[in-house]
Amino acid sequence: MLVVVPTYCEVDSLPPLVERVLASAPHPDVLIVDDNSPDGTGALADSIAEGDPRVQVLHRAGKEGLGPAYIAGFHRALEGSRAYDVIVEMDADGSHQPEELALLVAAITAGADLAIGARWIPGGRTVHWPWYRKLISRSATAYARVMLRSHLHDITSGYRAFRAPFLASLDLDGLQSAGYAFQIEVAWRAERAGADVREVPITFVERRDGASKMTTGIAIEAIGQVTRWGFSRRQWRSASASVRVPAPPSPPRA
Repeated sequence: MLVVVPTYCEVDSLPPLVERVLASAPHPDVLIVDDNSPDGTGALADSIAEGDPRVQVLHRAGKEGLGPAYIAGFHRALEGSRAYDVIVEMDADGSHQPEELALLVAAITAGADLAIGARWIPGGRTVHWPWYRKLISRSATAYARVMLRSHLHDITSGYRAFRAPFLASLDLDGLQSAGYAFQIEVAWRAERAGADVREVPITFVERRDGASKMTTGIAIEAIGQVTRWGFSRRQWRSASASVRVPAPPSPPRA
């Protein structure tokens, strides 16, 4: 199993996170994907990797967004010299608990193609999140569920595990989102493809160090993408419904 961790200015959060991941069951490898962090996160990642063969580092030229970072990490996981059967997404800020990795892996082992760590299902919860963050997250999920006809309760969650063959079947380079809409897009495409998508309850903990990467621009991108996908889906369905197959001609009279 490989845990892909995108980083940008996470010099304080990264060491304890990697330590916890490596200590968690079922003892995964870690791939740090750094977008040329100006605070030295990339160099720190190299130092961690030098001391532990289970840690790999992928350096990118600059900050291009969460989606492209994950796609680069997925390509490395699928095309590298090591064969991984499960690939996991995890935030670098400590909000996703490495100790809950086994829950996601258990869902994959039980047959899921994609397992999503969900905050908004029975057993899921958030810790130290202010009310307005909860409102924004739950509202975004509700909007995406309505627009995309999704059955998922936490489609924006970024803690998830993929069965490697399913991830390889996705058109990764065809994904359109750079920001947090990436999580929505991947889950929605999985649902549309008929994949076995399961949600497992997790505990989401507000970060202790560093600053959130969520910006107004990222939020606007997510809303815009979901709206566009939703209306495109409706237009396609409407066009399909308007097509009428002509009735066969009546047989000639004798």
